[in-house]
Amino acid sequence: MPRLRLLRDRPVARQVLLLQVGTVLMLVVTGILMASYDARRDSRSRATQRAVAVAQTVADAPTVRTALASPDPTALLQPWTEEVRRDTDTDFVVVMDLDRIRFTHPDPDQIGQRFVGDLGRAPDGEVFTQEYTGTLGPSVRSVVPVQRDGEVVALVSVGITVSDINRGLRRDITVVVLCGVLILGLGLAGAWLLGRRLHRVTHGMGEQELARMYEYYSAVLHSVREGLLLLDGEGRVQLVNDEARRLLDLPDDVLGRPVEGLGLAPGLVAAARGRTAESDDLYLAGERLLVVSSAPARWEGREVGAVVTLRDHTELRSVTGELEVVRRLTESLRSQNHEAANRLHTVVSLIEMGRPADAVAFATDELQVAQLLTDQVVDAVDDPVVAAVLLGKSAEAAELGVELRIEGALPAVDGIASRDLVTVLGNLLDNAYDALAGAPSRQVRVHLAREVGQLRITVDDSGPGLDEDAATRALNRGWTTKAEPGTGRGLGLALVVQLARRHGGEVQVGRSPLGGARFTVTMRTAAP
Repeated sequence: MPRLRLLRDRPVARQVLLLQVGTVLMLVVTGILMASYDARRDSRSRATQRAVAVAQTVADAPTVRTALASPDPTALLQPWTEEVRRDTDTDFVVVMDLDRIRFTHPDPDQIGQRFVGDLGRAPDGEVFTQEYTGTLGPSVRSVVPVQRDGEVVALVSVGITVSDINRGLRRDITVVVLCGVLILGLGLAGAWLLGRRLHRVTHGMGEQELARMYEYYSAVLHSVREGLLLLDGEGRVQLVNDEARRLLDLPDDVLGRPVEGLGLAPGLVAAARGRTAESDDLYLAGERLLVVSSAPARWEGREVGAVVTLRDHTELRSVTGELEVVRRLTESLRSQNHEAANRLHTVVSLIEMGRPADAVAFATDELQVAQLLTDQVVDAVDDPVVAAVLLGKSAEAAELGVELRIEGALPAVDGIASRDLVTVLGNLLDNAYDALAGAPSRQVRVHLAREVGQLRITVDDSGPGLDEDAATRALNRGWTTKAEPGTGRGLGLALVVQLARRHGGEVQVGRSPLGGARFTVTMRTAAP
């Protein structure tokens, strides 16, 4: 057990290297043994086939038949068979009669002696082979009949000694061993290179350390309340936790897919793929407002991807937007109070100057204008909260020197809360007022329309407007022309887009007849 635990504590790369070395060594040794066995068997088989072929050739030669019919066969056959033996690289070529008496032999002293070994069924006209120890030692031999007119008249035996076979076998095995050593060297080199790469990839950690790291990281990843998205250098998603899946509505098969193909807003994709760090920037994703931070991921001085964190600030930002509307309304009331104080001082001054008629005329005209505006708004808008906002924005417009016109009518709307309408109108009018800074013409027009099944709010201004690129980007994220991206500005338009989508509508950006920008918000209503 301690030895097994010690092995598990070693780096994975070293374990794999040892396993590969053992596997390669086992395969090469097994291959050498099998190749040696095959070489030995093939050498015996080749020697036997060669002995049979030479014996059959000699038995069929006319020289043998002619010599056998002569009074002294040895005189003709001995020199000829020796020449055949040398040419065929065999160890003996023996011609004998049926009584085993040799006519030829490499050792002249053996001529006339009896042949040592079995003949098998060669005297009956068949070919016989065997491995036998004769006068020249162990040999692989064949015995072939010499026939004349269908009758066996003599026998031919050709043999190759085992020592010669073994010499050839040693040459073959040497080649096999050299090839095996070469393959072993290549295998070990490949295993070493693979081990180095694996050591680099696993950072030299052992299997238990890797398992422990994976378990801890997985637990931390899925328990944090922030969304976490990890991209590789090609922009493909490599890691995502449950909160990020929820916030971005990501599919189950998101891993390995490019972030551009996930249907996210272009601004959010650009932030994720950015080469510079971004901190707490606001983006709109579906119906959620997300605070996004992104930073390049680096390891040992090289960039390996990007880390993106996501936080859901939808409810907080919605409340913040409503507070901003209330603040704007308070400023409008302060403006009205300031104007009322100025008018009161004017009336008092006229009375003190002894001109009461002028004071009455001045007060009556101001009250009549204010009452006309109030009557116009109240008649057009049934919702008192929305009417109050429009009156406050009218006072703010007067203070800023902006000509505000309110057109159309807004009867009671079911299914859309007053605070949502206040958020839409307040933010659109604030953007319109801001767009008029420095403009020669300062006009804003609000058109309210209740159509079949939907509410339409259109705000036009006479400012510089938005070019095509700005109009495209305006609705992609929390976007603003009032500050550089990343400052947290641009929340109002993001809230408007979110509310429109929540009510089944949309926000369109276009060119206004007044020369500036036109924002058109449509929202579905509960009743026609």
